[in-house]
Amino acid sequence: MSEAASPARVAVIQFDPQVGTANHANNLRQTLTLATEAANGGANLIVLPELSNCGYFFTSRQDAFDHAEAVPEGASVKAWMDFASRYQVYLVAGLSEIDGTQLFNTAVLLGPDGFIGKYRKAHLWNREKLWFTPGNTGFPVFETPIGRIGLLICWDIWFPEVPRILSQQGADIICSLNNWVWTPPPLFDEAGKCMASYLTMTAAHVNNVFIAASSRIGEERDARYLGCSLIAGTNGWPIGAIASANRQEILFADIDITSARSAPIWNSLNDLQRDRRCDLYGQMLGYAQHPALPR
Repeated sequence: MSEAASPARVAVIQFDPQVGTANHANNLRQTLTLATEAANGGANLIVLPELSNCGYFFTSRQDAFDHAEAVPEGASVKAWMDFASRYQVYLVAGLSEIDGTQLFNTAVLLGPDGFIGKYRKAHLWNREKLWFTPGNTGFPVFETPIGRIGLLICWDIWFPEVPRILSQQGADIICSLNNWVWTPPPLFDEAGKCMASYLTMTAAHVNNVFIAASSRIGEERDARYLGCSLIAGTNGWPIGAIASANRQEILFADIDITSARSAPIWNSLNDLQRDRRCDLYGQMLGYAQHPALPR
């Protein structure tokens, strides 16, 4: 077996952050405690859920503002940066970002040397549209020493364009931050998997990219959450178990991140990226005009 070009131990953290400004300090403390457990378990890429420091179900726009902080100047981002530096790891976390009079549902990527970048959620779910501004800066991919990292948030995975554009820009792994909520039944199949798990596996499979999906559990105000965090391989299948619907868990996977770059070559005649028929559907879907995609 050849030596891994970019070995990594990935961890996704599933826990129960609670909304309410009185819970903010404890939420942040939990993220750091669980991230420390992941780092002590050997992880060097750690993914926390969407809005992991503040909870999700705000009561009003003012409530959402009260939970927000600037990026990267805010206290949570600084604490996460200090953690990433101390443990020499890459950390992805979600928070409510304030920028002037606008709020964004944001994911940040932090590394041993500090702040790397952020992604603002493009597709807003339900009442999020009352608090947040949709992100409009595209779908960035960040070059790091362990590989190219893309970010998406929750409802984004229902739009196949998002993981496709990230993979077309060369993402080796997509970090998916989620607060998957209960919707009308059926929520789970006989194997205990939810639809979000299958969408994650499908996106990994059809784009031949690793996806590390961290979700949350618990209840807050009028919302319940699905859990079901997972780490999907480039073939789409979970690496190890899919997390439960209701327990705090940390999942680990040992992968060679940059192996995703050769994964699309399935045989001598089929390569998912080259087999795409952009001549037939590119103009209709707008992919050919995306400035980040190769011509």
